[in-house]
Amino acid sequence: MLPPRWFRRVVIAPVVGVAIWIGLISAPLWLLGAAAVSPLLPGRWRPLRFLWFLTVYAALELVSLLTLFGLWIATGFGVAMSAPWSTDTHYALIRWFLRVLEWEARRVLGVRIVVEGPQPSDYHGRPLVVIARHAGPGDSFLVVHSLMNWYKRDPRIVLKDTLQWDPAIDIALNRLPSRFITPNPGAGGADVERSIAELAVGLDHDGALVIFPEGGNFTAGRRVRAIEALRLGGHSNAADQAERMVNVMAPRPGGVTAALQAAPDADAVFVAHTGLEHLVTVADLWRELPMDTEIRMHWWQVPADEVPRDDGAVPEWLYGWWERVDAWIGAHRP
Repeated sequence: MLPPRWFRRVVIAPVVGVAIWIGLISAPLWLLGAAAVSPLLPGRWRPLRFLWFLTVYAALELVSLLTLFGLWIATGFGVAMSAPWSTDTHYALIRWFLRVLEWEARRVLGVRIVVEGPQPSDYHGRPLVVIARHAGPGDSFLVVHSLMNWYKRDPRIVLKDTLQWDPAIDIALNRLPSRFITPNPGAGGADVERSIAELAVGLDHDGALVIFPEGGNFTAGRRVRAIEALRLGGHSNAADQAERMVNVMAPRPGGVTAALQAAPDADAVFVAHTGLEHLVTVADLWRELPMDTEIRMHWWQVPADEVPRDDGAVPEWLYGWWERVDAWIGAHRP
């Protein structure tokens, strides 16, 4: 269970900051040790490159926490937090964080990112509802980085509430237009959809709402449970479609429908990617962190006048696109 916000600010954020500081002080010793054992282990200097990347991430987290604390003071201890200059500064901080992280992934990990689909100029002046597959935290960073640093957007993001355990994500995104939701809201599903609709209202020419309709990271077990839930709910046709899709989970149309209805002038953009599928747990970072490999992304743009908006049409349309996403992943998985 997630602690209340005051506890996360007063206790968790300072503790994490101090722990990172202590870790960074001792990082040279760990890096020397990793350099010593790297020639003895599989992979091209994998331990050293892995530890260096984690060190960079920790340093970015610490700098972000200090900057966010400084912004809290600069806004009059939060009184002017919603001022335009404050919002722009928070977006600039996130852009910098993701840009440095992506640069280090290319430089140190040897990751190559290939993007297919419309060029940034094709989206110019169009509000967007971005509908992306979800396979772990890595793809969330990649999609948001692409929107912010390549497509020059200020995204509004729908995320899992558990991501608020990360203090920098918790503080920064709670100060910006975003929604942290419970993946399985049960009876509160209507409230979640209403919250997503509120987030989508007023998307402007450089705005983009990002939603992951699967409701969680893809795993084989979750895929099977999602299909079983559809059958138990009497949605046999949707269950049959979901069963044919082996690389994605059944999408949940409620949140997508709410976003599209609240932003009637927005284009829909679907995002598929492959290369980050197995980065779900901390242990996965060591086993699956991509090195000397290629990450591929494909973006499809659907003009606003071709996007259905009513409750009855969106699910079928979404499932049709999700089959296309599934086929693309199957064809391009490393």
